[in-house]
Amino acid sequence: MAIDADTMAERRRLTRKLSLWRILAVAAGCVAVIGLAIGALGRSGITGTGAHLARVSISGVITGDRQTLRLLETVGRSNASGVLLVIDSPGGTVPGSEMLHESIRRLAEHKPVVAVVNNLAASGGYIAAMGADRIVARQTSIVGSIGVIFQMPNVSHLLDKVGVTIETVRSTPLKAAPSGTEPTSPEARAAVTALVLESYDWFRGMVRTRRNLDDAQLAAVADGRVFSGRQAIGLKLIDEVGGEREAIAWLEREKNIRTGLPVRDYRRRSGFEEFGFSASIAGVARHLGLASMADTLERLGGQAEALSLDGLLAVWQPAQEN
Repeated sequence: MAIDADTMAERRRLTRKLSLWRILAVAAGCVAVIGLAIGALGRSGITGTGAHLARVSISGVITGDRQTLRLLETVGRSNASGVLLVIDSPGGTVPGSEMLHESIRRLAEHKPVVAVVNNLAASGGYIAAMGADRIVARQTSIVGSIGVIFQMPNVSHLLDKVGVTIETVRSTPLKAAPSGTEPTSPEARAAVTALVLESYDWFRGMVRTRRNLDDAQLAAVADGRVFSGRQAIGLKLIDEVGGEREAIAWLEREKNIRTGLPVRDYRRRSGFEEFGFSASIAGVARHLGLASMADTLERLGGQAEALSLDGLLAVWQPAQEN
């Protein structure tokens, strides 16, 4: 069957279009693979091999999440000469704060670490700060809140008013007590109090050891109150009033770190960004001029995990008036 010239020309155009799309698809795949490789290298500390200072931010509620702990391990494997641990946290769970403190201490075995308190390092946030070799805070920063708390809502009176009874069968009187659905028994309250006081003694012991305080000095700071940076310097809760400039100067002066090193931010990765997907695709989108799509992908990739709090807390927040 004869094929006219127009049909042949149309087929050639379709063939060229298909070839172009195949080339673009292969190119996009290559860019994505390169992005994944770069992301993997970045997470392993291989990129940015030049000497630098690492900046790690500890903000919000502390839970001891795996991503933050892995991030500190990455910094430990990197070529960073020193670490700026920037803290802005009211605290969090006691076990989470303990895990974070221990991770910072392991990091400090390999690299000098300075905690820089911006607005707040209270309770579990202060536990994290004590993991550093030195603590620097601004005059008006808030530090302290050395104590432990256990809270749960008790809705037993509300249930009585609406006529709801929770029937419970326990193996022993203290199993799942206090529950919040019935008045707390003296025995349950005593058990929880013992748990809180034990964790409080652990917290106090850490403050005593890390800050080198005697009994009188410890008693003056360990009643749960918070202090300004200006107050904290006199109470030996911090080492210096200042910010990052003072922290870097100490690293250069006391740890013989080269002057003028660049500061590199190390950030947590989550979701697709943990594997470099969102960063790679966002890079392609930005290269193609799709800035708004790239911004959206980067925001989605950087979303933090949902946080949940349970059990003993080392956390501080201002009391709110009714």
